[in-house]
Amino acid sequence: MKRKRRIYIIFILVLAGIYLLLLMLMLQAESANPQSSIRTLGDAVWYSVVTLTTVGYGDITPVTTVGHIVGIIFLILSTGLLVTLVGSVFSFLSSEGFPLLILSWQKKKNWYYFADMGQEANVLAQQILEEDADAVIIFGQSENSLEEKPDYPCMFINVSPERIARCKGGAGSRCKVFLMKENDIGVNPRAVNIARLPVEVYARTASGEDTLSGNIHFFHNYDCCAREYWRKKPLTSGESQIVLIGFGEYGEALLKRAIMTNVISPEHHVSYHIFGDVGYFLHMHSGLARVFSIQQEADDRDSLIFYEDSWTMHRELLAAADRIIICEDDEQEGWDILWHMRRYYLTRGRIDLRNSRSAPGISYFGTNESIYTPEHILRTTLNQVAIAMNNLYRSSHPENSLDWDQLEDYLRQSKIAASEHVFTKVRILLRDEMIIGLSARDLERAYAVYKKSIRNPDFLDRCRRIEHQRWLRFYAYYNWTYGPVHREDLRQDPRICPYDELTPEFKSYCDYSWELLGELRLKNEADS
Repeated sequence: MKRKRRIYIIFILVLAGIYLLLLMLMLQAESANPQSSIRTLGDAVWYSVVTLTTVGYGDITPVTTVGHIVGIIFLILSTGLLVTLVGSVFSFLSSEGFPLLILSWQKKKNWYYFADMGQEANVLAQQILEEDADAVIIFGQSENSLEEKPDYPCMFINVSPERIARCKGGAGSRCKVFLMKENDIGVNPRAVNIARLPVEVYARTASGEDTLSGNIHFFHNYDCCAREYWRKKPLTSGESQIVLIGFGEYGEALLKRAIMTNVISPEHHVSYHIFGDVGYFLHMHSGLARVFSIQQEADDRDSLIFYEDSWTMHRELLAAADRIIICEDDEQEGWDILWHMRRYYLTRGRIDLRNSRSAPGISYFGTNESIYTPEHILRTTLNQVAIAMNNLYRSSHPENSLDWDQLEDYLRQSKIAASEHVFTKVRILLRDEMIIGLSARDLERAYAVYKKSIRNPDFLDRCRRIEHQRWLRFYAYYNWTYGPVHREDLRQDPRICPYDELTPEFKSYCDYSWELLGELRLKNEADS
């Protein structure tokens, strides 16, 4: 790019030199002739401009032989110059130059650049426009390559993120770059390269990476789907038998989020019955056996029961289940299961089907419109809640706590898991199992109930037990064990033990995630 720019500069300088030389030749020849009307450099420039643009006013004309020769050269050049000018203007208007010029006039707005336009990018772009009045949507491809054009304001500029970043400069907020195609071999290295630019990068991945520091963020649709499912269809106190059919990417993500967030009472226990290929999962998460009952139902803890045979062999289980989640990665296979189950099996509980499109007459989840949202991809609220929790802890323990960006990945994930449980805590405090959002009013009411109720030692103890159980499940998922001191290299922590064995100091650690309701309440008041 620099070499090409240098060539252009040299070419322009050579042309300018030739032009000045011709002007001086004409001026020298004409000014010596008393009959000539070209007496000054300004006269020579005026004549050249009128001639080169083919206007030809005739008010000034050369009379000498040299002047005529220079005039002929200008006349010959005029046709080529006109064609070049017209072609340059047309090329500028039809290429990326004109859109980039228009874009440069909107530098202070919020830019969202999509490397390509697919179904997922289209859904996310529309929702961004609905939430951000200052959004500028940019697709990094040619508009001519599309079969259907979007019906919302956007720009198609077939240039790289590097070019967009240079155009944006340092004005306004950083441009957000989205890589929506799931291709770890190609996309993740590209995301890392783009992250060197002054932009925020959001890359879809299948590897399970989930980084929330720096300027690069990976996300995966099955994890977004699981978060959305348990938030919009939360576990209730009346449910104790949950069946998951399909244990691919979506099934594993749904079980993971259930493990992390479905803690609603010390007395309430759930049995999860999972159909699918689970061998790899059990080997990877062997620590779950310390907090769950594996392969048999228990009265004192949640149970994880895995089946190697087909769900079709367990009619009594399906009939007794409070909820059946059909979450096959292959949507057609999921539909086949639903039709066969409805036609040939007795079920009393709800049946939820994962489907990327809305479907009338069934309870579905995981549509593109519900997954590819700013809330799930940008994760603004979730990040803010997790960071607020870390700041709350730091305010009480400044001597042994770190800023968010200094935390190890597992600590960030731990606080994110705690922030996801805030929805559950609000439901517990307000005794409303159908709350699916964090409104300022609900936060205020929930925090008021908490501060009033913890005067009762039994209530405070109950809250701490719930949080400790949630915390234990997170660390068991990542195979941490008990140790007399906290050792990250050994994955050991002294709090990984039954609640009744905790010291009073360790029990008080459970209060931070509940006090987070107050921090969020204050933040909402400040924002409003």
